[in-house]
Amino acid sequence: MIACHTISGDGLTATFLSFGASLRDLRLDGHDAPLVLGLEDPADYPAHSRYMGATAGRYANRIAAARFTLDGRTFRTDPNFLGRHTLHGGSAGTGKRDWELLDHEVDAIRFGLTLRDGEMGFPGEMRIEALFSCAPSATLRIEYRATTQAPTICNLAHHTYWRLDDTGDVSRHRLTVAADRYVAVDEDLIPTGVASVDGTCFDFRQGRALAGEGLLDHNLCLSSGREPLREIAALRSDASGIEMRVATTEPGLQVYDGAKLDIGVSGLGGRRYGAHAGVALEPQIWPDAPNHDDFPSAVLRPGETYRQTTTFSFSKG
Repeated sequence: MIACHTISGDGLTATFLSFGASLRDLRLDGHDAPLVLGLEDPADYPAHSRYMGATAGRYANRIAAARFTLDGRTFRTDPNFLGRHTLHGGSAGTGKRDWELLDHEVDAIRFGLTLRDGEMGFPGEMRIEALFSCAPSATLRIEYRATTQAPTICNLAHHTYWRLDDTGDVSRHRLTVAADRYVAVDEDLIPTGVASVDGTCFDFRQGRALAGEGLLDHNLCLSSGREPLREIAALRSDASGIEMRVATTEPGLQVYDGAKLDIGVSGLGGRRYGAHAGVALEPQIWPDAPNHDDFPSAVLRPGETYRQTTTFSFSKG
């Protein structure tokens, strides 16, 4: 049975599920509507959630041809995307698993998960912990930690769909991202290289509206490696006046505008989620990095600890 837990503090109230260590609901004091997409019935998550609020991994995003080479050995992973690539760690990745509740306080919650050596084709038994807390200035703070018993790859991503108003889609949202490059992809959304955002629809440096049409599902390159926590993006709704500022340690931000959303069950409060109902902003290592020597490294070795910190801070004005 999927367990549901609530934390609150510093102007936020957040509800989490054990399934996928998922953020199901998030409310800001003084604003009645949810800030995220979530399903009304937790039992619907395994079949219908589309990674809604989940912790995606052990390798978030895509791995081309469902294989990678590490230390001279080729590993074949679960081809759960188009039958030939791996997405979010495979069909039984971290976003599709029931996590253990490790600690639950008024304003914080911690989940844990152990992945077996060879699971979904990935080497190394991996232990993951996810800590979510309500922090000052109406901030949701997310901290991921992971260790492994053998050399492996690790890339976790928080996969919430954000909607900062209750208009039904994100067409009245404005997105700003401090990225001057993006990862170009082929028709399968598999990386082919890195390009400048100059003169493209991927240039969000000065901020621009999310059109609510077409498909945006690309990684914006923030840096060439993990850095100390710094602000990298902002999302604002002109309809509600709510702004969300994003800070992360990660080198990339996957932006997915929800173009293919079509959820056949009730969302929070009976809401209907169709195309562009929310936008996913997923700090992470660049997609398919294990197959690109010039991408940030996703390798994790015994004795090392994978660490990611990401924050989402809210204000209304």
